[in-house]
Amino acid sequence: MKLFISSRVPDEIIQRLEGVDYSYNDSNVPMTKEEIIAGLQEKDALICPLSDKIDKEVMDAAKDLKLILNYGAGFDNIDIAYAREKGIVVCNAPAPSSAVSTAELAFTLMLAQARKLIRGDKDLREGGFHGWRPTYFLGQQLKGKTLGIFGMGNIGQNLAKRALAFDMKVIYNSRNRKEAIEELGATYVSFEELLKESDFISLHSAFVPELKHKFDANAFKAMKPSATFINAARGPLIDEQALADALKDGTIAGAALDVYEFEPKVTEDLLHLDNVTLAPHLGNATVEARLEMGNACVDNLEDFIAGKKPRNQVN
Repeated sequence: MKLFISSRVPDEIIQRLEGVDYSYNDSNVPMTKEEIIAGLQEKDALICPLSDKIDKEVMDAAKDLKLILNYGAGFDNIDIAYAREKGIVVCNAPAPSSAVSTAELAFTLMLAQARKLIRGDKDLREGGFHGWRPTYFLGQQLKGKTLGIFGMGNIGQNLAKRALAFDMKVIYNSRNRKEAIEELGATYVSFEELLKESDFISLHSAFVPELKHKFDANAFKAMKPSATFINAARGPLIDEQALADALKDGTIAGAALDVYEFEPKVTEDLLHLDNVTLAPHLGNATVEARLEMGNACVDNLEDFIAGKKPRNQVN
C-alpha cells in the first residue's frame, strides 16, 4: 500500500504510519491540482484536507488510486459519484471533538461581535484608548437575547447548550425536530420566524445544492436591523455579496464569518467593513479535534489494508 499525504498533519498521526510506504507534503500551503496529480502517481491511497478538490480529472490521472481518506467530516470536495464508478473507496473522518470545537468557535464569534472585541483591540493598538469612558465601545450582553440556529445537528446542539447557559432564548430551524434540545429549552420555529425573531443567527447546516444562497438579500431584509449573522458552517449557504451589501447599508448590524463562499477568497467588500469579524476557517482547529480526525483516517487505512470495510466509508 503506497500512500500520498497532500497536507501537513499532526506528528502523532505520522507516527502511526510506521510500516506504511508514504510520501508527504509537509506544508500548510495548498497544492495545485497538478501537484496533487503528480504526488498520486503509483499511489494506492490519498489523505487530503477539505480544501483539496478531488474531481474526475484527478481520479483519472491517478490510475492506481483505490482509497481516498478525507481529513474531516465533510467530503463535498470529492466527486463521490465518480469515485464509485471508478471503484475508489472514499472515507471521511468524523470526530466528536469537532462538533464541540466548532460550537465553541461560533460562540466566540458571537461574543466577539457582540462586545466589539476585534474593533476595540484595533483601536487600542492604534492609540485610541484614553481610559475608561461611559460610552466607549459599547456592546451588548447576550443574556436575554434570542439566538436563532439554522441546522440543529451535533454542532447546533452544542451551541444551543452554551447559549442556554448564558440565559439566552434559543430558537431553531432544521430539517428534523430535535426533542432532546427542546427538552432543554430550545424552540422549533419556521425559517421565516427564525429570521424575524433572532438577535443572532448562527448557521450550522450541512451544505446541499438546494441550500445554496439560502441566506440571500431577501433573507437579510427579513432580519432585525440590530441582528448579527454568524456562519461557521459552509460558505455557499449565503450570498456573500448580498451579505456585504446588507452590512454596508445597515440592513443588519453585524456579522462574523469563519467560512466563505469562494474560499480561500473572501468577497472584497467584506475586507473593508468594520462591522464584520473574519476568521480563517478555524471552526474545529483544536488539537483535540484534529487528532481525532487524523486517527480516524489511519483507522480507515488500517481497515482497508486488512481487507475490511473501512468504518467511515461514505460511498
